[in-house]
Amino acid sequence: MVQDSSSLPAPNRADLTAADRPALIGPLDTIQVDVFNVPDLSRELQVDAGGRIAMPLVGSLDARGKTADELARSIEQALRGRYVRNPEVTINIKSSVSQVVTVDGQVVEPGLYPVTNQMTLMRAIASAKGMSEFARQDDVVILRTVEGRKMAGLYNMAAIRRGAYDDPPIYANDVIVVGDSPQRRLFKDLVSLAPLLAAPLIAVVQ
Repeated sequence: MVQDSSSLPAPNRADLTAADRPALIGPLDTIQVDVFNVPDLSRELQVDAGGRIAMPLVGSLDARGKTADELARSIEQALRGRYVRNPEVTINIKSSVSQVVTVDGQVVEPGLYPVTNQMTLMRAIASAKGMSEFARQDDVVILRTVEGRKMAGLYNMAAIRRGAYDDPPIYANDVIVVGDSPQRRLFKDLVSLAPLLAAPLIAVVQ
């Protein structure tokens, strides 16, 4: 049940394409495409629900799971054969709805919150306006899918605050549950054997 490692492993790229990390483009995100010296082709686009964009001279391209730079290279390649000599394309992700974390349980404002590259557990809980008055600081679970397996990590916020271990990074698609939950009960026997002091506990849910 318990992983050998002392921390939840980072998801790989395949784990993230469903809702992508901040550097990756996802469905319904808004991007700005700029083609140097071709203002008619520069425009703001919304990625469709299937993860594709449509551009003049380019047609339909799959943007999902690509970085802004990778998509720019794909557009350059498509333009190169269509009357644009040495195209230079830059792309900025203007707004992202595909990079979110769910914060649930004993927090002031449960809900979906945008994920940034610097998102950590403490910052995610702060996004939800912090823990509610009687929340249990030693009962914080992060649920994550890694290589198709559902995993859970049990964290103690008081231990993180006093520097007993690092504030763990949060990724898109993570679910954070503060307080008692079915996932928390997975750890009941483990916690009685190993008080949560020096490190978080990690388990495979399925």
